[in-house]
This record gives sequence, C-alpha cells and structure tokens, in this order.
Amino acid sequence: MSATPGLTPQPLPADASEAQVQACLQQALLLQQQGQIDQARAVYGQILECQPDNFDALQLLGAVELGRGDLARAAELLRHAIRKLPGHAGVHYNLGVVLTALGQAEAAAESYLQAAVLQPDFADAHYCAATTLSGLKRHQAAMASHDRAVALRPEHAAAWNNRGNALAALGQHQAALDSYRRAIAADAGFADAWNNQGNVLRELRRKPEALASYEQAIALQPALVEPHANRGLMLHELGQYAQALQSHQRVLALQPDQADAHFNCGNAFSAMKQYEAAVDSFDRALTLRPDHAVAWFNRGVALGFLKRREEALTSYDTSLTLRPAHPPAWNNRGLVLRELGRPRAALESFDAALAIQPDNAQALNNRGLALRDLLEHQAALACFERAITLQNDYPEAHNNRGVALTDLGRHALAPASYRRAVALRPDYAEAHWNLALCELQMGHFEPGWAGYEWRWKREELAAGSLRPFTQPLWLGRQPLAGQTMLLHAEQGLGDTLQFCRYAALVQARGARVILEVQKPLVRLLQGLDGVAQVVARGSALPPFDLHCPLLSLPLAFGTTLADMPPPARLAADPDKRARWAARLGARRGSRIGLAWSGSTTHDNDINRSIALADLLRHLPAGPQYVSLQKEVRAADRAALEARPDILHVGEDLEDFTDTAALCELMDGVVSVDTSVAHLAGTLGRRLWLLLPFNPDWRWMLERTDSPWYPGARLCRQPAIGDWDSVLSSLGREIGKLRA
Repeated sequence: MSATPGLTPQPLPADASEAQVQACLQQALLLQQQGQIDQARAVYGQILECQPDNFDALQLLGAVELGRGDLARAAELLRHAIRKLPGHAGVHYNLGVVLTALGQAEAAAESYLQAAVLQPDFADAHYCAATTLSGLKRHQAAMASHDRAVALRPEHAAAWNNRGNALAALGQHQAALDSYRRAIAADAGFADAWNNQGNVLRELRRKPEALASYEQAIALQPALVEPHANRGLMLHELGQYAQALQSHQRVLALQPDQADAHFNCGNAFSAMKQYEAAVDSFDRALTLRPDHAVAWFNRGVALGFLKRREEALTSYDTSLTLRPAHPPAWNNRGLVLRELGRPRAALESFDAALAIQPDNAQALNNRGLALRDLLEHQAALACFERAITLQNDYPEAHNNRGVALTDLGRHALAPASYRRAVALRPDYAEAHWNLALCELQMGHFEPGWAGYEWRWKREELAAGSLRPFTQPLWLGRQPLAGQTMLLHAEQGLGDTLQFCRYAALVQARGARVILEVQKPLVRLLQGLDGVAQVVARGSALPPFDLHCPLLSLPLAFGTTLADMPPPARLAADPDKRARWAARLGARRGSRIGLAWSGSTTHDNDINRSIALADLLRHLPAGPQYVSLQKEVRAADRAALEARPDILHVGEDLEDFTDTAALCELMDGVVSVDTSVAHLAGTLGRRLWLLLPFNPDWRWMLERTDSPWYPGARLCRQPAIGDWDSVLSSLGREIGKLRA
C-alpha cells in the first residue's frame, strides 16, 4: 500500500508542542491503517522519545508490536499504558490477547476480566475471559463470563459453543445441549458445535441422536478429524464394529500418525474377533505412544484370545509398569498366569488387584480358581462366596461355588448353586454341564443324561462342536428299522471303550451300525457285536441315514442303574496274545498290569494321575509287574529305571490290540482313571481303579463297585489328595492275591 502524498514521517523536535505531538499521532495512526507499519512504528517511537508516558502512543505501538509478533515488547508497552491509564478497558483486553499468545493464560484471564469490569458491555472481553478460564479448567469461574458474553451477543455462535463446553465439563449435559443448540441456531454450518452436541447426546445415552449429530458435523466439514473419531466410538457402543472401524480408518487417512485412531481400530478388530489385526493396530498405536497403558492392556487381551500367553503376560506387565493401580490388568495378568500353569503367581496377581479394589468380585472369583488349581478347595469356596456376597447376580461365581462344593465332597449342596447360575443366565452351558455331571455323580441319571447334552455348547469343548452332518441326530425318537446309523466317538479313548457297548442295542432296533472311532482302537473293535463296519476317525465315511455321538446313547436309551447294558464283548487277538505271552516268559507268581497316569492335557490330570514312585512304594514284592503305559513322563523315568523288575514295553505297543493282549495275560490291572482302566474293565479283568476324592461322574459316589464294569474294585481317596491310604489298601489286597 502506498502512502498518501504528504504523509512521509517528519522528525519530531525534542521540545515539540502538544499540537505537534497530536499531529504525529494522527499521522502514525493513518500510516498504521494504510499498512505502512514500519513508518508508523517509527513515528510512535519518536513520540515516546519526546513523551515517554504518552498513553496513546504506548497502546497503539503495543498493538503494532503485537501484529509484528514481538510479544514481549507489546506486553511491556501495554503494561506501561495501563500504569498511565488503568481504567482503559481496551488496553487491558489487548494485553490479554498478548498474554494469551505468550501462553500466560492465568494472567491473560485477569486482563480480560479487568476489561470486562471496566466496560461491562464489552462482549469480546467477556467471551475471551470465559474461553481462557475454561481452557484453565476453571469452568465454574468461567460461567459468569460465558453468560454475559451470550447475553451481549446472542448471535455469537462460538460463544454459545464455548459455553456448552464449560457446562459439559461441569457435568451439566442438558444445559450444555441447550447451548450447543443455540450455537447451531446462530450458525447451522458450525461443524464443531454439531460435534460437541453429539458428545453431550452420547453422555445423555441418546445414542442415535449423537450419531446423527456427528454425521452432520462430517457432512459440513469432512476433513475435521474429531467427528470421525467420535462417530467411530459411538458406532462401537452401538455394536456396529465394522462401521466403527471405517470411521477410525478415515481418521488415519486424515492423520496417519494419530495413536488414538490406531488404538480405536484395535478395539474394533477385537470386538469383531479379528485378534491378529487388533494386535497389529495396538502395536502401531504403541509405536507412536509407548506410554499408552490401556493400549498395552488391550493388546494383552487380544493376545490372550490368540493363546499367545507369554506375549500377553509381557503386555500386562508393561501396562502395569505404566499404570500400577489398575485392577483389571492385575486380574487379566492372573488369568494368563493360570493358563501358563503358574497358579501361585496367578494368586499373587489377583491379590494385587484386590489390594487396590477389595470389593472386586471378578478378581475374587478368579482368586478362587487359582486356589482350586492349588487344591486349596476350602479357601477357593470362601472366595466364590465372598464374590457372590458382593455381586449376587454373578453367574460364574455361583457356578464355581458349585464346583468347589463338589471338590469338597458336598455334592448334595452343589446343584442349588448351578441352578442359580442358570437362572441368572439361561444359556450358561458350563453351569448346565456341571449340574449334569453332579446329577450323574449322585446317580440321578434321567436329569443327568439330559443335561449332559449341554456339552456341545461349552466354550472349552476339547472335542469340538457337534458334527455338522446333514443327516439327523438320533436321540432315541425315530424308528431305526432299515436305517444305517453312524455312531461316532467324540471324547477320549476310554469313553469310546465304555460306550461302544450301545452298538448292539442300536443294531437290535433294526439299524445297520457304522462305528467311527479313534485310529488306535480300529483293529481292537473290528467285529464288535452289532457293528457292520468300523472306520477310523478322519477317514471318508460310508453313506448313513442317522447319527449319534457315543456319549449321547445313554440318553437315547434312557439308561438307568437297573438296565445298564453290559460291557462290549471284546477279546484280544490270539496271535498277539501268544506273542506277548512269550515276551512275558515263564510265570513267576501273579502278573499285575500298572497304569499310573493319563494324558497330561486332561483338565483333571493333577487329581487323577499318580507319581510312579508313590505307587511303587506300596506294591508288595512277589508279583510280576508290567507297565501298561505307552508313554512315561519324564518325572517317572528315574523311578522306572530303578526297578528293572518292572517290564516296560511302551515302545512296542502299536495300538490297543497289544494293550488288550497284555491285559488278558494279567491277573489284575491297577489303573488310574484312564483308557487302560476302561479296556481292562471291558475285557472283564480284575481291576483296581484308583480314584481321587472327587471322581469323574461315571464312577458316582461312595460305592466300591461299578455298574459299568462288574469286575472293577473302586479304590477311592478318603480325603483330598490322600493317595497313601488308597495305595496302602491296594498293596494289602495285592498281597492277598499273591498269597
């Protein structure tokens, strides 16, 4: 911009008159208005050399320096002007602007407030005071200024919006909503106000309206990040996870390095059970913000679902380093430690959660599970009961209380807990299942068989879901004459041996029976009564009309204690029997087969398996002992090697035809609750079955015989973990057999 002719600054004499000073002020102001800032600045400087306290020159030069960005000089000049004329509202306001730019918010607020006091109708002063105080989170103090600002300028959309922000921060969401609506009425294109309105609608649980408000903000200003993020969070709350993910991905398209957007993507992926993608998103968030404690926590959750337990543990540990007082992280850390087989460390983690939050029912429940892992059943029961006291509508705690009662042998009290769990959550498969097991243990077969069908809906079903055959499931209702029935194994080898006895009953109803079993049992079960064809699980199936899992057959036939079918008629292969007889050599007294441990993956292995050294300590000398174990655990190898008199042939057992031949050559079999016990029982051998205090459902309670295997002698622990009593009694019985 060119100066008007004649406005070239002229030097001001040191003894200039007041009229000359005023002329220079007018000249400088005109230069300033015309954009000739350097010239105006020079004239103001000349005036201040002549009159250092000239108020007009001080405050006008202060405005010039503010415009030039020399904030320190502007503040100095404006403060000088205020000392000269303290009652000038405009100078206080301008000083507030300078102090705001300098980041001195407290001092700026005081300047704006002083301007507003000096000039009560100064709307901008009230507006800036309110905005600055709110920025300092002094929302209550800001409200008077907010109210005055909108009263003076009802059309000021930004003032209404900021007033809404202060009210929202104070938790006055309905009043905040009214302010945002006034802002939108003043300016319908105000995207920030639409976004903020969505936030308070979300707080008011008016979710569809909140979503619509965010979407309006996006329509008005598509490049504004915050509404996309908020829309994503709202969609997540509404359970629309795929759409939520799209919103968070839109945020990343606008701001690729926004950690919160990666974090929110991770949450959406987790909600959709896409845990690998979730971990990847959390990792991206943590690359940008390594101190994001919740991202570490949620990453641990996703890794837990992926069974990457060691990594999950590391995530929880990192989260707790950043945020030690976080009970959910201590709780989840404990869950991972349990899954890693470290119950003592898990217990310490649950205790840490409870030290922070003593009334945390979830941590108490999980503490009870860790105590159960440690076989501290009475203490576990106390935890479950305390959790129920704190949260009576907690179905898992009621279910676990039932389990603890059965662990303690108080079976008659357990069903009430299971039924309470089911009442709280009718589709709670684990509680239905546990109730069925308890009923079967107590010999209540009718409700037990019916409840046993809930096994297909359990989350931790080791054998997988019910087979997805297109042919109908048979549970005893349809006629079988002329039909081909597939009976299929579903659980362990012992279960197959126990329940294959039902094949003859199915055939007796007129069906042609195909039996699908585990590969190690195929040769043993060839020629089984009532079975037309035996096939190995996993191989191609022949055509069939109906199917039934083996353990559903007792329900199909309505089995009771009075009409329990006898074991299947099995016999060892004569050639194999002869070969094993030769391997055993000349008889040197009684022959006793030994099976002291089952699968390490069995969920009750800690209770049902025995250390070989403990068993051997109680066995009398004299009989020839034969190991029927195909595999020997590392912990048992030393004990076995120290007893060369015990024949171990595990590496030569090709399948169950070999084990069956050995069993037939024994005078008795000692076994824990594993497949060897079922094989010996089915073959009609003398069987000493060693059972923990709380045995598997099929052995029921208290009785020393078994309706499933007439030749079995049930040797039960009299107290939890008391194998010594069981083995001492066993040793005496074997000693009598030898004599």
